[in-house]
Amino acid sequence: MADLLAESLNKIKTYENLGREQCTVASTKLVRNVLMTLKQNGYVNEIEEVQDGKFKSLKVSLANKINNIGAVKPRHAVKVSDYRRYENRYIPSKDFGLLIMSTPEGIMSNRDAKEKRMGGRLLAYVY
Repeated sequence: MADLLAESLNKIKTYENLGREQCTVASTKLVRNVLMTLKQNGYVNEIEEVQDGKFKSLKVSLANKINNIGAVKPRHAVKVSDYRRYENRYIPSKDFGLLIMSTPEGIMSNRDAKEKRMGGRLLAYVY
């Protein structure tokens, strides 16, 4: 089985580098929630679900603000005290970019998870 999150993020990165305005990715609950987190933080503009026959896909309107984006494998379990270590590993500088986490309260950025004092699984990074 393919990792649809990694494929979707790689496609977004490629389209951003080419200067395209829109991208179509596979629609799963995980991909949709990660894209919603990116939208809340201003990395993508709009997300629209489109029905292609019997398959659903997401049409993503790109904001051309992404320098690098990717999925993290393996998906590390991160404690509240370990955020700094993973931020140093995946983000180039402080307050530039974010980590996307899967927490008990849903998918959110590392900033929101730190604010709520929650750990979780590291899914992706973007800057």
